[in-house]
Amino acid sequence: MTDSTGTGTIELLTFRLAEQEYALDIMSVREIRGWTHATPLPHAPQFMKGVINLRGTVLPVMDLALRLGLPERAQNDRNVIIVVKHEDIMTGLLVDAVSDIVAVTSEDLQPPPELASNMAESVVSALTLIDERMIRVLNLPMTVNTQESAAA
Repeated sequence: MTDSTGTGTIELLTFRLAEQEYALDIMSVREIRGWTHATPLPHAPQFMKGVINLRGTVLPVMDLALRLGLPERAQNDRNVIIVVKHEDIMTGLLVDAVSDIVAVTSEDLQPPPELASNMAESVVSALTLIDERMIRVLNLPMTVNTQESAAA
């Protein structure tokens, strides 16, 4: 996670996913798009919705709820695709809705508790409280597996 402002403050994009709130470092977000039907590809992992055309570039789109082991739900007009970039690979993350941009300090972030599943620990890098809401900060490199994104 990077210091977005150079003052010890980190800006996070918060979003809703299956009635839960998550956040991503704003520096990894390239754009936010409305839901667009993705073209599925054979033999892609279940959480990969397919690909969309992003101004002439083929963009893989991941259903973030399925990637995180949350229940599958129907897409609607409120869904958005958060386009993120990690290691020169762009990926679209399908989420329920974008909430806000918040600024937190590194002291506001707490490590997640040790859980039985290493997967839960690895995709959530930190937890923070914002207005009495517990926000899970995603570990983007662990969430976006570049091999699976490229395979979609």
